Amino acid sequence: MGSEPAESGFLVTWQGVRPAGARAESRELDMGIMDFVKGGVREMMIARPDRFKNLIVYKHPDQNIPFWSQLTVDSDECALFFKDGKYMGYLPPGRHTLQTQNIPFLNNLINSFTGGDVFIAEIYFVKMQPIRSVPFGGPLESMEDPILYEFVTPRIFGEFSLVVTDPVRFVIGYHGQAAGAQDNDVILNWIKGLFFMSVKTVIGTMCAQQGKSLLNLGGMSMEIAGRIQQSAPNLDEIGVKILQIGNFNINFAADDQKRLTEANKARAEARRGVGIAADTARAQQFQLDQKFQQDARYVQHLAGSPAWNNYASGQAMMGAGEGMAKGGGSTGVAQLGAQAAIGMGMAQMMQPQNFQQPQYAQQQQPPQPQQAAGGTQSVEVRLQKLASLKQQGLISDEDFNARKAKILEEI
Repeated sequence: MGSEPAESGFLVTWQGVRPAGARAESRELDMGIMDFVKGGVREMMIARPDRFKNLIVYKHPDQNIPFWSQLTVDSDECALFFKDGKYMGYLPPGRHTLQTQNIPFLNNLINSFTGGDVFIAEIYFVKMQPIRSVPFGGPLESMEDPILYEFVTPRIFGEFSLVVTDPVRFVIGYHGQAAGAQDNDVILNWIKGLFFMSVKTVIGTMCAQQGKSLLNLGGMSMEIAGRIQQSAPNLDEIGVKILQIGNFNINFAADDQKRLTEANKARAEARRGVGIAADTARAQQFQLDQKFQQDARYVQHLAGSPAWNNYASGQAMMGAGEGMAKGGGSTGVAQLGAQAAIGMGMAQMMQPQNFQQPQYAQQQQPPQPQQAAGGTQSVEVRLQKLASLKQQGLISDEDFNARKAKILEEI
């Protein structure tokens, strides 16, 4: 809106022709118009300033947005609209004219007191591209070893890359934690705190599922990092995903390391003792099984013969004798007598009449000749024995015939 002098002594301005004497007043008026134009342009153009391009979240400082304003969203971000803490809408990268005809959710933001020419909203610009090489390090909260039952404080170090996957969740969490902070360190410290909580949750879950002590964490670094990349519970709550974890390291302070090492040593000794006892018990059981099988074979072979009585009695007395030998040094005469009685009782219980022969053994035994009344042998048995003596040449034919006649006379 320039002005230039006219030959007639008048000044040509945007308002028309004025007397030349009014030059100073016209200049003041022109400056006011330029200030208005500049102010109007400032209100009409909304974008993230260059000096805040690095911020993960940038909040536009003014909530009063004129109708027809031009909103510019960079290619690596999105714009979110909130009103009274509630999410209202989303705009993707590009240049947008703020009017209700092409952006319907703006109808909920119109301020009727201004005649419908102003929107009332909080606008957040959120970075959607990955943020890389974020360093972290420090102690986790105290946690109990699921195997050694010691409370220790693991320490983690490394760096990670992240990306905002749900900008609405992120802004809601950010608004409550770091609202108004135009500083990435504040936002990243908030994220790191939740990251540490996720690492603790993942470590505890993995150790419990795999039955491993926290002492094994050093060899599980890659597995833990992979599990966190797949699912970091506390970061998922705010719409953030860990893309990569580098130089991940887990260790303990000297006191915690010593406590876990000593507890693990004591546990190993206890497990070794249990293993030795189990092996001893198995060896003893094997010996008992072998002896039982041997005795079973002897019993089957000797049952029903005169040798059985001697074997059964001997075994019973040997067992009672071993008991007296082991306990006799610290027991009284009464207990020794009881042990002897037990041995004798066992011998009696093992007599053939108390032994139940298998059915097949009973079937295979030949029938025994019956004895005559009064306990004497029957005529048949005596004749069989007499014939046996003759066959063996122990008696002559004459002697055999004489004895046979005598036996037959008794019939």
